[in-house]
Amino acid sequence: MAASAPDRPLLEAEDIHTRLGGRWLHEGVSFDIGRGEVVALIGGSGTGKSVLLRECIGLLRPTSGRVRLFGEDIWSLDQLSVNRVRSRFGVLFQEGALFSSLTVAENVAAPLDVHCRLPRRLRDEVVALNIRLAGLPMDAADKRPSELSGGMKKRAGLARALVLEPELLFLDEPTSGLDPISAREFDHLLRVLCDSLGLTALLATHDLDTLWGMVDRVIVLHGGRVIADGPVDQVSRMEHDWIRAYFSAHSGGRTGDEHGI
Repeated sequence: MAASAPDRPLLEAEDIHTRLGGRWLHEGVSFDIGRGEVVALIGGSGTGKSVLLRECIGLLRPTSGRVRLFGEDIWSLDQLSVNRVRSRFGVLFQEGALFSSLTVAENVAAPLDVHCRLPRRLRDEVVALNIRLAGLPMDAADKRPSELSGGMKKRAGLARALVLEPELLFLDEPTSGLDPISAREFDHLLRVLCDSLGLTALLATHDLDTLWGMVDRVIVLHGGRVIADGPVDQVSRMEHDWIRAYFSAHSGGRTGDEHGI
């Protein structure tokens, strides 16, 4: 099937309803992500940010609604087509989700082993390139996850997410557990990679500095629905109790004016 049209959103979520544990988590969530955008998804605990990401990548089926990736309904495809679509996006799960028994290089190579048939030498070169792109020293390649710091695990997970040269990245709480300096370094790395490689990204986060520092747009989940969608400076000014509390509590009382807005 032909690739999605250049002007069509890479990701379209349409009227997503999700019922889990006897309650409705999502009650009509709709949004789309255009090519080249870096978009953050925020919301309180239990609003289903991570669940929504899993629905978007085809790991969890919503109760109703539709998810289109690259113009294709992810839940109407056969397995071969699903695998083809999955080769076009990368995922960074919380804590990196690395295979503990494998080295960093073996973790990064895992998607290549599933989706590609590369000669060993070329495969190793691709792995090494992506380890460097993620900002890891090459001596990390032979280490196992237990030997890595939290920040290095995140970068190893990012290297694995990048190895298939994806068009779209999904990131679940990419800066959680990092100290402030490491978190801002990771934000900067991600933004540079998105800009230089032409990547589109959707990240679930609670980190306000990430919002102010590197995203183009923020989507706010509350009460099972999208209650705001737009640039951070505009969303932060909205007269909504949860939004006002979020930006106040997470910014130490900073206001939009203090950001030069």
